[in-house]
Amino acid sequence: MILTGLSALIILISITASGVGLLTADRLTEGNLQRLTAISSGLLLGSALLVVLPEGFHMVSSDDGLAYSPLALGTAVAAGFIFMLVLEGMGLSHAIHEEHHDHHAGHGHGHVHHPNSGLVMAVGLSMHAIGDGLAIGAATASGETSISILVAFGVLVHRVPAALSLGVFSSHENATSTSIWGGLLLFALATPAGAITAYFVLDNVSGSSVGIVLLFSAGTFIYVTTVDTLPSIHNPETGPRSALLVVVSAALFAAALFALNAAGVLTHGEHAEHAMRAAIGSSGM
Repeated sequence: MILTGLSALIILISITASGVGLLTADRLTEGNLQRLTAISSGLLLGSALLVVLPEGFHMVSSDDGLAYSPLALGTAVAAGFIFMLVLEGMGLSHAIHEEHHDHHAGHGHGHVHHPNSGLVMAVGLSMHAIGDGLAIGAATASGETSISILVAFGVLVHRVPAALSLGVFSSHENATSTSIWGGLLLFALATPAGAITAYFVLDNVSGSSVGIVLLFSAGTFIYVTTVDTLPSIHNPETGPRSALLVVVSAALFAAALFALNAAGVLTHGEHAEHAMRAAIGSSGM
């Protein structure tokens, strides 16, 4: 089952990246984390706008027209964005990469508010990660393997800087190893838990309902990329570089999508499954 494999991969990458951040906190620089975040944000933005959003609209469409009004579809996207905004307002922050900087220098970071503990940060990130799982579970419930993989790819590449930063932040905490690793494990399991739950809830519902969930997820993705990139883009020193990295990574993701589409991998239905198997087979996997 593809969802099992994706879940295992997400857990592995999350634990590995968190562990690397925890063990190499003194050697990771804020500049490197910002660059990695900008690249992954561009890929996540491409996934939201070019995969999740169009797939959501596709699933609510039929020969008879849209299953819901355009206003309802727009509301679903806005609801995802606002949901993440509310979480942020409640202190369950996502922009944790901004927490890693020189406290003695302290310049250029006056807008950042630190959470009370690494566990609070882990819980906050886990709440956001459940939203990622919702998108993966909904994509899997749609029955389109290629769409599931592309959505998971967007989540995975964005998971790396978030997990690294969580590890870095946790290394600064005066907490036991059990508490620290418990928070990291919570973060690692949140997305698979959300994905598996969403899949079983949505597996037997109508395609149009799955489409609404995908549109909601697109809104959450757009919020995350906005929050992750705006701080560095607003900084005169890092703005041009960060904006360029976001645009270039999004453009490369789009180019890859066009190539996959031309190869028939993104075609809905049985033909896509054969194309996907052929592509995997030709790569020797």
